[in-house]
Amino acid sequence: MKKLHKDLYAAKSNPAFLDLAPLPYLMIDGRGEPAGDAYTDAVAALYGVAYAVRALLKPTTAYSVAPLEGLWYTLPGEPRSSWTWTMMLLQPAEATSAVVAEALAVTRKKKPDLPVDSVRLDLLDEGRSVQILHVGPYATEPETVGRLMAFAHTHGVAPAGAHHEIYLSDPRRVAPEAMKTIIRYPVAPPPA
Repeated sequence: MKKLHKDLYAAKSNPAFLDLAPLPYLMIDGRGEPAGDAYTDAVAALYGVAYAVRALLKPTTAYSVAPLEGLWYTLPGEPRSSWTWTMMLLQPAEATSAVVAEALAVTRKKKPDLPVDSVRLDLLDEGRSVQILHVGPYATEPETVGRLMAFAHTHGVAPAGAHHEIYLSDPRRVAPEAMKTIIRYPVAPPPA
């Protein structure tokens, strides 16, 4: 997936524009902090379905599961326990609703304790967006977001959708100061 959609994963440390076509994702919605059980179970369910889709498509379509992505709908200062999110994994065009339905059935049997039935296939249509590569721990993202927002303002656009993160590093395996996260916002001209 990273080779097929190089532009999606090629953010730099300087803000830039990106024009995105609608893309198919496996998605799951939730509420709570990223270290909590609801989040952990949701991500496990999402990956379970994604790997089942890949296994079903393997005879004709070979690919690696894409990096985890998240849409965050939190307000500044909101307690972590109230954070709402949609976690996502990009899918190939061959991952039709029928394939995903079969993958859901397979995963439901293998992982009955996970919220597998909350996983869905949906299109994400962000269109014109701004993005930047953040290097470092998640706690230092506000400075990077500030630079991205300044860039957007300078170019006469404003955020028109959720805070979107693409996790290029596994926090279990990479030191916090070396983690790489793409931060993206769909944009539009500000309201008059």
